[in-house]
Amino acid sequence: MKVGRSHRCMASMMNAYENKWLNGCSIRDLASEVVSKVAKRALTSMTVDQALENRYGSANVWKIFTDLFDYFPLTALVESEIFCLHGGLSPSIENLDNVRSLDRVQEVPHEGPMCDLLWSDPDDRCGWGISPRGAGYTFGQDISEQFNHTNNLKLVARAHQLVMEGYNWAHEQKVVTIFSAPNYCYRCGNMASILEVDDCRNHTFIQFEPAPRRGEPDVTRRTPDYFL
Repeated sequence: MKVGRSHRCMASMMNAYENKWLNGCSIRDLASEVVSKVAKRALTSMTVDQALENRYGSANVWKIFTDLFDYFPLTALVESEIFCLHGGLSPSIENLDNVRSLDRVQEVPHEGPMCDLLWSDPDDRCGWGISPRGAGYTFGQDISEQFNHTNNLKLVARAHQLVMEGYNWAHEQKVVTIFSAPNYCYRCGNMASILEVDDCRNHTFIQFEPAPRRGEPDVTRRTPDYFL
């Protein structure tokens, strides 16, 4: 979920976590640069602060939310073969045990392996490169192929970049970008998608259009650079 980029982000978050609490359903929210750097600022807004107070009788819920973000897992592993994360790979991480050894319970630093997992992007050029975003790295097909081979993976599934069809393959289908926010910022006109994996480990992309608009959201003037 795009915390801080949707006028219904709070409702979406509360619905997800209330369902998890009441029904025991499995929810795995991965950390993203939006959560680590934007959401905490977004949640300090008077609108959100007042909404929390109106619903729960106290704005102290704000602190609970921001503390929760520091516990979001950095990555997920689906059926031992699909490595899921927000950004991309890191030159400091050669195998999955390197990820498991990271001290997650902290604000994401501005550099280092944890930062890379949230900010790095695949690139057409081989090897590692300096990311134009100012954090993380770019990584080529040779890097993703070696990482997948070392860890017996078939696919790296990540987000972090706006793609108009909702998903986009890279590195000869060793890496896929999945973007699940349709019509991002209410103006980009993009489709969204999710990746569905069945019991036989076959995967299918499900694309969807934006929901009909209800109410008047605060429309930003430009798309944030870090999603382009």
